[in-house]
Amino acid sequence: MGFIWSLIIGGIIGWLAGVVTGRDVPGGIIGNIIAGFVGAWLGTLILGNWGPDIGGFSIIPAIIGSILLVLIVSFIIGKSRDRK
Repeated sequence: MGFIWSLIIGGIIGWLAGVVTGRDVPGGIIGNIIAGFVGAWLGTLILGNWGPDIGGFSIIPAIIGSILLVLIVSFIIGKSRDRK
């Protein structure tokens, strides 16, 4: 049950990052989950473990890291579309 809870929280974090930035995360639900997990790792790496902890994620660093990840991915995708 803990793994499913982590998937749900990761998906919500990835979705929130997309809403805050105003950009869609590529890949739909799976993309949101991946953005949530990778963003949580990135945010925890940069900011550490602080704030409320839900589903194994420190929420504030996870959301900030996911926002950074969505911005970076959308920038890279935008640059690759400009080349075509």
